Amino acid sequence: MMGGICFMLGGSMCCGVKGSSLMVRVGPGAYASALQEAHVAPLEMGGRRPKGYVVVGPEGWPHPAEFAAWVRRGVDFVATLPPR
Repeated sequence: MMGGICFMLGGSMCCGVKGSSLMVRVGPGAYASALQEAHVAPLEMGGRRPKGYVVVGPEGWPHPAEFAAWVRRGVDFVATLPPR
């Protein structure tokens, strides 16, 4: 689906890499609020914008703690899904 590096949990993507940005699956419920954060944009793949997925530019995680927080958001959402 992504055509790049992604990390799976229980058979579902939780985060990955797109260029120099971080892809994060925040889920539909957190999608709109995540888009309000600095350096966050909708994920766009093949002209489509899958709801619940965002891209966070490097400026959005300048320190390891911020990077870990974004990864945790992806892991936390995917942990709510049934295994595939």
